Amino acid sequence: MNNKVVKQDPTTQRESFSELLGQLAKNSAAVVHNEIQLVIQRISETVKAVRSGVLIIVTGVVISFAAVMCLCAALIIGLISYMPPIIAALVTGVVLALVSVVIAFIGYRQLKE
Repeated sequence: MNNKVVKQDPTTQRESFSELLGQLAKNSAAVVHNEIQLVIQRISETVKAVRSGVLIIVTGVVISFAAVMCLCAALIIGLISYMPPIIAALVTGVVLALVSVVIAFIGYRQLKE
């Protein structure tokens, strides 16, 4: 049996340790950079999805507003046979105002809770 003792030079060991620390620092920086890029990409995808959803909701609200206006006009035209046109328009406006105040009050109470 041949027992050879290999002597390691302490300066070589220090250099390799410092090289390992340098590689670790570079790899850590790369991982952090990649994670940041991934978070940015996820946020971008989320913003795109939210933007398209909001656009669809706004379109629906605009169409609903037009439908309510048409229904109001039909109500006023229907009421003209029972009362003067100005009174029919005022009655319709007052009823819609009362409905909107009730809805706003309900929403306010829910937000307050």
